Amino acid sequence: MGFDQIRQRRLSDDIVERLEGMILEGTLKSGERLPAERTLADQFGVSRPSLREAIQKLAAKGLLVSRQGGGNYVVESLGSTFSDPLLQLLESNPEAQRDLLEFRHTLEASCAYYAALRATEVDRERLTTAFEALQDCYSRHEEVSRAEEGAADARFHLAIAEASHNAVLLHTIRGLFDLLKRNVVTNIGGMYKQRSETRDMLISQHRELYQAIMDGHAELAREVSSRHILYVQEVLEEVRQEVQRVARAERRKGI
Repeated sequence: MGFDQIRQRRLSDDIVERLEGMILEGTLKSGERLPAERTLADQFGVSRPSLREAIQKLAAKGLLVSRQGGGNYVVESLGSTFSDPLLQLLESNPEAQRDLLEFRHTLEASCAYYAALRATEVDRERLTTAFEALQDCYSRHEEVSRAEEGAADARFHLAIAEASHNAVLLHTIRGLFDLLKRNVVTNIGGMYKQRSETRDMLISQHRELYQAIMDGHAELAREVSSRHILYVQEVLEEVRQEVQRVARAERRKGI
């Protein structure tokens, strides 16, 4: 009987595995600069040559990029689910906006469910910070721009995705972050005009979602998240129909 030789594992492979894990779990984000080599080598308890070898391997895999005199970075494109031209198409197409809401309905409900099950104390602190920032936007609504409110809303949902501890959900939400943010900005103006109670409803829904996750009520968190997106879909459909009615009336006036 023959036996294959056991290949000795290189230290750099262990470092690669550690850094890949940090990228996958979201500790190292797209475009983020790694600590200086000396600092990182000390933190890992390894030599700088072994660390450099690991960085070269990750660069070859397309996960890191080294800049002359500027350190090592996680590649910018890592979190890009869609290209910029495609993002612009999705933003300007009403059918695509509807599709995005349907996608959010499924995605964010799952994030909320797993966040309620798995959130750590650190996750809860981050979620509380994001929730309070969103509440601050609501309380200062006359002073806050749509862009600021949209960013706060998207960051709240991103914090939920981070608390889900599901790498696929997290990176999908991160890849869609700019699209989600602009989607909220596009929607809220029309929603607030369409129904006077919309702001109060969104405040209540976000608070209920936050509390369900903080209390660890997974099924409730999923249900509240679904209800929130369904409400947005309902109001936006009313907005769409109103726009069509106005356009139809204008056409008739011109006849």
